[in-house]
Amino acid sequence: MKNTAGKILFPIILLFFGSLATGAEPGTTQVDIIKFKFTPAEITIHKGDKVVWTNKEKRQYHSVWFEALGEPEPDYLFPGDSYERVFPETGDFPYRCGPHPEMTGVVHVK
Repeated sequence: MKNTAGKILFPIILLFFGSLATGAEPGTTQVDIIKFKFTPAEITIHKGDKVVWTNKEKRQYHSVWFEALGEPEPDYLFPGDSYERVFPETGDFPYRCGPHPEMTGVVHVK
């Protein structure tokens, strides 16, 4: 009988250590929309990470608008709705709620 365990384990070990050498996998950061605030309002993430905003209000709608990037205002998020965005570039990305301009936030991407 041949020993096949080494043939099976070697690629798995190589894959595991190879992924460690290339850096961490992209992460996800959660931002809650509650009481007319983005919580947390300011976050720092890594290039390639994803941010998910979830409207946790009981009755109010909001938006996550990156107006400074020249983008149109996205659809409103009603209670329970989420919006997600991946950040492929470094920089500072301010955003605001379209219907409530006093609600602001910033995503810092390093």
